Amino acid sequence: MPVEEGKAAPAFTLKDTDGNKFALKDQKGKHVIVYFYPKDDTPGCTKEAQGFRDLFSDFESEDVVIVGISPDDAESHDKFRCKYDLPFTLLCDPDKKVMTKYGAFGEKMMYGKKKIGVIRSTVWIGTDGKVQKHWKRVPKAADHPAKVLEAVQAATA
Repeated sequence: MPVEEGKAAPAFTLKDTDGNKFALKDQKGKHVIVYFYPKDDTPGCTKEAQGFRDLFSDFESEDVVIVGISPDDAESHDKFRCKYDLPFTLLCDPDKKVMTKYGAFGEKMMYGKKKIGVIRSTVWIGTDGKVQKHWKRVPKAADHPAKVLEAVQAATA
């Protein structure tokens, strides 16, 4: 079932950097931004994470939970989180099952060639558990967090 705006977001449970389970169903009543990224501590992924970090208090004031998901393990996530002082949860999806469910893993173009890999994308899940917006392919990682915040603020104003 592909992710569709206006439809229920696919359920998932993944472990965070401390080994705790994070279940989407436990976030009911909150807005949730789930952003999928290829790899910890790489240039584009770092810029995107820093953008969400720098706007974190603005997201918090809108009662938004931010979650980053990549195939990296907990140790890698922990180093990434500490190095850049990231205040939000990073989840591990080593088998890429959640990424696949959300259309964030598959065929993509990279340097003019088709590759299979993580597709940088973001899903905004509303308080009712339905997909409010799906950014299927994020072209500019550094600018993306501000665009997400703008969309949330416009909808919740």
